[in-house]
Order: sequence, then C-alpha cells, then structure tokens
Amino acid sequence: MPRATARHPLIVDAHLDIAYNVLYKQRDYRRSALTTRAIERNSPVEKQSGQCTVGLPDMIRGRVGLCFGTIFVEPYSRKLGEGWPAYRDAREAHTLGMAQLDFYRRWAEAYPSVTLVTTQRELAAVCRRWGVEESREASSVGSRFSTPHCVGIVLLMEGADPILEPKELERWYERGLRIVGPAWDTTRYAGGTWSGGRLSKLGRELLDVMAQFGVILDVSHMSHASLYEALDAFEGRHVIASHSNPYRYAPTPRHLPDRAIEMIAERGGVIGVVLYNRFLKKDWSGKKEDVTLDDVVRMVDHICQVTGSADHVGIGSDYDGGLGYNDIPRELNTIRDHYKIGDALLERGFTEQHVAQIMRGNWLRILREALPT
Repeated sequence: MPRATARHPLIVDAHLDIAYNVLYKQRDYRRSALTTRAIERNSPVEKQSGQCTVGLPDMIRGRVGLCFGTIFVEPYSRKLGEGWPAYRDAREAHTLGMAQLDFYRRWAEAYPSVTLVTTQRELAAVCRRWGVEESREASSVGSRFSTPHCVGIVLLMEGADPILEPKELERWYERGLRIVGPAWDTTRYAGGTWSGGRLSKLGRELLDVMAQFGVILDVSHMSHASLYEALDAFEGRHVIASHSNPYRYAPTPRHLPDRAIEMIAERGGVIGVVLYNRFLKKDWSGKKEDVTLDDVVRMVDHICQVTGSADHVGIGSDYDGGLGYNDIPRELNTIRDHYKIGDALLERGFTEQHVAQIMRGNWLRILREALPT
C-alpha cells in the first residue's frame, strides 16, 4: 500500500464507466490497469480510448473503496467507437442499460471484493471495511465478506433514455439505481452537452418521480438551459454534478458557470472535479506533462471560493471514459494515484479536515442522507 494513503483511509470517486468498459471494450477490471495496457497495446481499444487507468487491484491498493459506477449507453448519432453498441430509440437504450445494471449485480454476487451499495446499511459496511466508520449494523453486514477491503459501487445512470417512461423509474430503483443524470447528449428528458435544448415535459415528470423515490439528481452533461430549469423544478433533496469542472477554466456547455455552482451548493450538493486534461486547462497542448496537480487544485479551490467552503467539492474522475493515461495530469498514472490529489491539497494549504471532506466526506454525506435505510 502506498505510504501516503495512510492520510486517506478511504477515497470516493463519483464517476467511473465500469460496465461500459467491461462489456463493450472487454476490459477485465479484475486485472490491474498496467496488465490491461500490456494486453491492449496497439489495439483498436487503445487507439480509440487511450491506455487503461482503472482496475480493481489499483482501486483497492489506492484505497478508492467507493465509486459511482455508471449505466451509460450512447445514442447512435454520437457513437464513440466502431463496433460498440449504441441506441436508436428508447427500447434499444432500455435493453443496453438493463444489461449494464445486470452486469453490476452479477459482478457483486460473484466477487467478494465488489459490493453494490443501495442502502445506508450497505454504505456503513463498506466504510467499516476501510476503517472510517464503526457501527453494529456495519459489522453485521460486513461479516459475510472474506476480504478486509472492497470496492463499493453506487449505481448512476448517465443519460436517462434507458428509462422507458418516468413511472418505470420504480423498477430501476428496486434493482439498485440511486442516481440519475437526465442527459449525456440531448435525451427525451433534457437538453445535453452537444445538442443543447431545454428540460422536456417528460423530463419534468421524471424529476417528480425521482423526488418521490429519493433518487439523487446528477446535473453533469445537462445543457445550461436544462440544468437551470432542473435545479428550479426538482423537489428532491439531493443534487450533484458527478463529473463537471468550473466553466471559468473549461468554458464549454459541458461545465458549470459560477451561478450553477452556487445553486448546487445552495441545495447542499457536491461537484466532482474531472481529471481530464482538456477540462483542467483550456489551452492544453495535448502533452500529458503540461497539466499537473496544480491544475486540479485550482479547480477544487475555485469551487471552494465560489461556495465559501470545502463542503461542495469532491472527485469525479471519469477515468476510462474516453480518456486514458496520456490525458490525465503528469503525476497520475492509474486510479491508484488518487491519493496524490489529497496530498497536493494538503501541501497547498488545505486543512486535513477539508481534504478528508473533498476526498470522501462530502460524497459520504450525500449518500448517508439520500440512501434508504
């Protein structure tokens, strides 16, 4: 275990496309990222997606013990790679999305080092296994595991088209879905990153059902118009941006103007900083070494300055989400290195309490409040 991770007993990453990579790119995340890189060298996957940065061994050794694992299906109009599934209509999106949900459930059943987190009790069990929470309930759940550490996965839908109609959200919720982002590109529910547009009537209905079941709203990838409308319309308690950076440093519709950052904070929400060089430095040269952890710290600090505290920022790396080793800051190699972000924050004057909030505490607060008992 890297010695520096003793400062960070548990790290939370709010955005990883695990099912997408395993099912579509045939990346076996039971292997280390370096092993996968060697297998993929000069392959079409490496050329299209970059060198792998995620593997369960890397997460466990780096103490990234909790993540938001996405259910992500892409529309045919914006296919990211030849040979990978994409949908043309809601029914196809539903089929692809359910296959990813089923993958997570099978994975958790098959491997003691993986567990789905759908309740407060299951969250407490994961925290206990990393030594950051003690409770009788956690002990009773954790006793069935044979390994001291694990990766807990909270299911997040990125782009809501797999939900056939708002009332069908109940079925997804019963099967473990806890966070929904209405858009990736524009969906039937909301305007998205590239095509734009507003929140649709169907989208408003979906928000109402989400509030009814206590589902967390993820505004990442929503167009600015639909984002502001959703923040105004959503009557649920919990809002996040799982993987978005400040618009000031990444001035595209993909990212958050200061007003949006303030509105998310006013709702008690959290924003996950994306570790993609192009989103960390707007004039990025394309060279890995030209972006450093100073650029990550700048993003974190900006969110803290806008919101007036360290209560509303975390990490949402989006690793292996179309970016690879060459697309992340100089000091980072795989997800095992997330602890270096916390160390950089400490070295640049953040207090230990604030760093603990950023690396895990803020996301844990949202989950403890939002998950059913």
